[in-house]
Amino acid sequence: MTVIDRSDIDDRCLHERLQAGLEGAGVGVWELNLASQELVLSPAAHHLLGLTRHHAPPIDAVSLDAAALDAAALHDAAVNDAALHDAALDHAALDHAALDDAALHAPPAAPSLDGSVHDSAGFHSADLDAARYAAAHSTPLGSAALGPAATAPISFDRFLAQLPPEDRAMMENALRHSIETGAAFNVEYRTPRPPAGSHWVRIRGSVVPSAPGAPLVLSGIVQDIDDQKELEQALRTQETHLRSILETVPDAMIVIDSRGLMRFFSSAAERLFGYSEGEAIGRNVSELMAGPDRSRHDNHLQRYSKSGERHIIGIGRIVTGRRRDGTTFPIHLTIGEMQSGGERYFTGFVRDLTEYQQTQARLHELQSELVHVSRLSAMGEMASALAHELNQPLSAISNYIKGSRRLLNAIDDSNRGKIESAMDRAAEQALRAGQIIRRLRDFVARGETEKQVESLAKLIEEAGALGLSGAREQGVQLRFNLNPQHDLVLVDRVQIQQVLVNLFRNALEAMANSEKKELIAANARAADHMIEVSVSDTGTGFQDDVQSNLFQTFFTTKETGMGVGLSISRSIIEAHGGRMWAENNPWGGATFRFTLPAASQEDLADAT
Repeated sequence: MTVIDRSDIDDRCLHERLQAGLEGAGVGVWELNLASQELVLSPAAHHLLGLTRHHAPPIDAVSLDAAALDAAALHDAAVNDAALHDAALDHAALDHAALDDAALHAPPAAPSLDGSVHDSAGFHSADLDAARYAAAHSTPLGSAALGPAATAPISFDRFLAQLPPEDRAMMENALRHSIETGAAFNVEYRTPRPPAGSHWVRIRGSVVPSAPGAPLVLSGIVQDIDDQKELEQALRTQETHLRSILETVPDAMIVIDSRGLMRFFSSAAERLFGYSEGEAIGRNVSELMAGPDRSRHDNHLQRYSKSGERHIIGIGRIVTGRRRDGTTFPIHLTIGEMQSGGERYFTGFVRDLTEYQQTQARLHELQSELVHVSRLSAMGEMASALAHELNQPLSAISNYIKGSRRLLNAIDDSNRGKIESAMDRAAEQALRAGQIIRRLRDFVARGETEKQVESLAKLIEEAGALGLSGAREQGVQLRFNLNPQHDLVLVDRVQIQQVLVNLFRNALEAMANSEKKELIAANARAADHMIEVSVSDTGTGFQDDVQSNLFQTFFTTKETGMGVGLSISRSIIEAHGGRMWAENNPWGGATFRFTLPAASQEDLADAT
């Protein structure tokens, strides 16, 4: 009678618990005999690989309950069964030993192309393995690695036949590489999932060390990786979306590491600096800088890595960039910081300020022009008013002098001739002064201008940049209802912008204390080939007595006003052949309107 080794039973229980844990976790186990090309699979592996179970009937095995293996509670019947079973073990072991003895006394074996081994006595390793397999699987220990419910071996060719051609080639190459090098292999592919559909699996394994002369065996696990593939696809989708966003945003984005080397270079950065992404990656970001920043950048990084003291991170500033061709240009740089994998990275957002600064310079120039014209117009208005006011006293002076001369005619005096001559000259100079002022007034009234075909929408936009600065910060809602069919006018650009700037500023001041703040600029067709422009606000409007004096020179309702803005504006409009007026809105506030001559076909032809 063979005595049961308690350690063998404990090992079997441990293997079964491990296998039960693997099966419960959905992990399959497999083993491939390279000599016989037989593949043994656990139930979970069968399920994951999409194989039908009826082609691989389960092998009978003894299921052991670890809780019932207490030596003190073993029943005599269990002992007798174990004895009978040991007899079978002894018989199989004798056969096994005989085969092994034959193999050990034979010359060294040579491997075949299929991975099997032949000995000089004519034994094929598959025969040896069959004996070993029969001996091992005739005992409860034989299937411990794959579990009591392990299926009978199947042909490896049958397993490969279920794979698509590309997956089949991948599997064969991975196995061949593992056999030749002894390295582990890892293969992922999609397998059918009855009744319809498919899922992703990963097969991992390696060559299992064996005794000399024994066939090579590969063993490993099978896992369902559908969740991983879904996560990978989600990550790829997010990466695609992020890259699409980065390719369309106008600002350039550059990522550098703690050494200042560029790790990411967006499409906008390629267009801005002239480097391709491949050329930029790995270079020092200081190559994109000009002047002192170029030489000091690496020192800034080193100081920050040591002290952690921030100087520009999170704070935008204006610096000078350097393109690939060596030209420099102004940029607005904003820097952010992040850490990944224990390493510090910095992300820079770069905006080209070339066009912005050009626009600012042009607006400053335009503002200077407007101020200059405004001063000239104010002087013209004042000269016109002075001409009207001074003409009367000058005429009176002339009349008084002439009267005095007539009185002197009645006096008989030797100096009378000299007095008369002096009085005549005084009268002439008084008349001459009146003529000078009259000419100045006529010049202002005529309003000699350089008229060209201009876009009304562009005039309003440029004037709004000056007259409406700070409007949004004051909570003013701006609406430009412009009809493109009535856009072209024949005007002096600077003078009409002066009118619009004046109206815009007046509207903002009128709405300073209003709850609702809305400014509307619109255009429409008017009679006599004119285009009407209106500027409406939601301010307090004005009283009737104020409305009648709005356009008079030196009349103002402002504490610091000069009273010449609207007067000058109306003079400009009238010099263009239009007219200007104001009215209260039914819903509150006021509207100023003026007309301008529409550009004719002849004007358009001349402009082109």
